[in-house]
Amino acid sequence: MPGALSTLALKFTAAHNSYFYRLVLKPYQRNNDTKASRIVVFVNIAYAYFDCYHYLVKILITGGAGFIGSVTATYLLEAGHDVIVVDNLSRGRKDLVPKDARFIRANVVDLEKVIFKDDQIDAVLHFAAYSAAGEAAHKPELYWHNNTVASLRLLDAMRNLEIKKLIFSSTCFVYGDDAATPITEQSPKEPTNPYGMSKLATDMAISGECAAHGLAAVSFRYFNVGGAYGACGELHEAETRIIPLALTALAEGRSFSLYGDDYATPDGSCIRDYIHVADLAKAHLQALPTMQPGRHAIYNLGNGYGFSNKEIIRTIEEVTGKTLQVVVEPRRTGDPAVLVASNQKAKEELGWVPDKPHVRDIIQDAWDFYQSRKIIKQEV
Repeated sequence: MPGALSTLALKFTAAHNSYFYRLVLKPYQRNNDTKASRIVVFVNIAYAYFDCYHYLVKILITGGAGFIGSVTATYLLEAGHDVIVVDNLSRGRKDLVPKDARFIRANVVDLEKVIFKDDQIDAVLHFAAYSAAGEAAHKPELYWHNNTVASLRLLDAMRNLEIKKLIFSSTCFVYGDDAATPITEQSPKEPTNPYGMSKLATDMAISGECAAHGLAAVSFRYFNVGGAYGACGELHEAETRIIPLALTALAEGRSFSLYGDDYATPDGSCIRDYIHVADLAKAHLQALPTMQPGRHAIYNLGNGYGFSNKEIIRTIEEVTGKTLQVVVEPRRTGDPAVLVASNQKAKEELGWVPDKPHVRDIIQDAWDFYQSRKIIKQEV
């Protein structure tokens, strides 16, 4: 079976970091009982080997023509899974969809018109959403309909199609502006804009679905995602993230606006947690073997430490060899000084560790992608 070794490795990683490992294997290791240790490891490997043959092999990705969705689709294909991408291309790009994925142009709310029980989907990875907090403040109805209502329709379709597993793309915006750092999954949920509200409402609906109907679900609350992976990267028409905004301004010879340099931080600029998109995709892959019926597991995905906006700018200049013209603007309302994730839960339960934790790698990969694509005009 294609991907058997990849799935085997994931299962072993999950086992290695499970309670079983910490309660059984680790004490044996401390006592230098190598024979017992080998027996326990063999049991885990044997379980993973046989389990991978009836494990997830066909995955539906909503929003797979977007930045994060396309990278994750690529990761899953490389691991040997079959991938179906459903995207209406309202904000995605068909040229980002991996060529080995089956592509269906459709809305999430119409899923049962294009996906059937005979497709035998094992899991859904739900990326399709609008994600611009500024836009959400001015057009909240778009976010309630596209993010929350569409997700409810997706849950209905999954129930009817007997699809039992869901990974949902949530956001750190559910925590609001005043959360103490590092932010854990137990931090207060106080979203301050309709984007965060729409994601939190969906998280709550998923929890209800798990409790009532036995859905196995994971929600990942992303912090600041950047970088690129292979042929997939950020190509938004209206960009809102600092790294692509700064890179675009640099490439086009425009000035870049830095909002606030008088925060209570070492250099006066905001500090944020950045995660490489490839590390985020890897977390989705590692979560698949751990999912359990009736359980909704929620994880923060960030590096666990932050970089200031001025550090981002300096690193961009180092990577590109160019000087960015920075214009300091007044603070934006609601921008907290520091937002950094605690990723301890993902590390302990999924065995997830970022491969590219430094912001220089994120910026280098984003710049290489931008240089190769030059934000070409979309063709659909």
